[in-house]
Amino acid sequence: MPASKKRRILLIEDTVPLAKLYIEFLRADAHEVVHCTRGGEALDAAAAAPPDAVILDLKLPDMDGLEVLRALHHRDPGISVVIITAHGSIDLAVEAMKLGAFDFIVKPFNADRLNLTLRNALERRTLARMVEGYRKDLDRGRFHGFIGSSPEMQAVYRMIESVAASRANVFITGESGTGKEVAAQAIHRASPRRDGAFVALNCAAIPKNLLESEIFGHVKGAFTGAATDRPGAALLADGGTLFLDEICEMPVDLQAKLLRFVQTGAVTPVGSGREERVDVRFVAATNRDPLAEVQAGRFREDLYYRLHVIPLALPPLRDRGDDVIDIARAFLVDYAREEGKSLSVFAAEVEARLRAHDWPGNVRQLQNVIRNVVVLHDGSQVTLDMLPPMAACADAPAAIGTAPGPGGPEADATVLPLWRVEKDMIRKALRLAGDDVPRAALMLEISPSTIYRKLQQWRTAEERGADGRGAEGRPAGETAA
Repeated sequence: MPASKKRRILLIEDTVPLAKLYIEFLRADAHEVVHCTRGGEALDAAAAAPPDAVILDLKLPDMDGLEVLRALHHRDPGISVVIITAHGSIDLAVEAMKLGAFDFIVKPFNADRLNLTLRNALERRTLARMVEGYRKDLDRGRFHGFIGSSPEMQAVYRMIESVAASRANVFITGESGTGKEVAAQAIHRASPRRDGAFVALNCAAIPKNLLESEIFGHVKGAFTGAATDRPGAALLADGGTLFLDEICEMPVDLQAKLLRFVQTGAVTPVGSGREERVDVRFVAATNRDPLAEVQAGRFREDLYYRLHVIPLALPPLRDRGDDVIDIARAFLVDYAREEGKSLSVFAAEVEARLRAHDWPGNVRQLQNVIRNVVVLHDGSQVTLDMLPPMAACADAPAAIGTAPGPGGPEADATVLPLWRVEKDMIRKALRLAGDDVPRAALMLEISPSTIYRKLQQWRTAEERGADGRGAEGRPAGETAA
């Protein structure tokens, strides 16, 4: 038998000649046999090095064999114990099996009988460990920041565990709000790079003229405002993981520089002629179809194949079954603690409504809904009337910035440009929230980063003397979808 399959057998027999005979019987399967003559000695040996199986004589000089059995099962409920008994103590052996022993052998017996029983005991032990492993795998409700035990998420957890140890680049896809950054962090935490830095960069939230500096860094005087040398995300992530979120939003000219970095591991800060080598693991993400972006000419094919080594697709919340309730309960507990509220449970009809909703904004939308409930209401239970309209699954919610007049929804035929409606609604939310951006974002059910980005665009436009629009009537700084 190969050394890797050698099993550790604890033999507890006080008659030394019989013990030597049993050890000889077991030699055929090349087990590692540890022999003890007393119960206390055997328990110490089992504690020091847990055995794969135990052969136990019930008649011992220092303690009853059933006591040894109880102690062994107390330490390890899944341990396989084979009882050795004489004809006159079969009733005692049956009692031992009721206490958890695997089987019993009546003296005298031959080598075949002992080895067959022991093989069955070891196989049962192996199967029990496999079942326990599968149970733990299937019952995981939390995993490195994720909440949910649905089969779809179990597959995600297994994929993350499989790829974490590798150096291969990972490309995460999924709708907005599905947890792409959480997945990237999970890959980092489960990897050998866990002690290194995890640096996240949102390619859509940084102005295009600053994105190169954010990734590669810059030296003093590289451009107006560069008062000091500044390391970029690439250098900060040296020895760790660099997460490039919304990678398909990166300008094509910068994609060429990123490709060289991915290929060579060398970066050149803006304004510098000196290369610096770094060791990073790349994790990229997008809410678009990256291959479609390649075919449309918006994403370089060579960069796609460099980053898209291991694809990881995150399922939308609507496909995750009861995960929505588990996530909502976790958010409720966390936000109630933050706000000093006593809300702790959902009414049954609320949970039914949460399950029925389509959640186009996924976990981020659910997060906003639960925070809205906690901030605006008191009590111990979340009731249906506390849910905001979107969570109430309205069939036809009113359009933002409109309200039907007395003549019906078509009475006012005035239509404002979409950018103007958006700007007015964001400013209105900020007024109502006292210029608290996160609270305004909660009202609008959008990310705070979206508001910050819009404010920056409008501020830039005002400095240029424009009205907040760019070409084609779009807000300054935005591109066509």
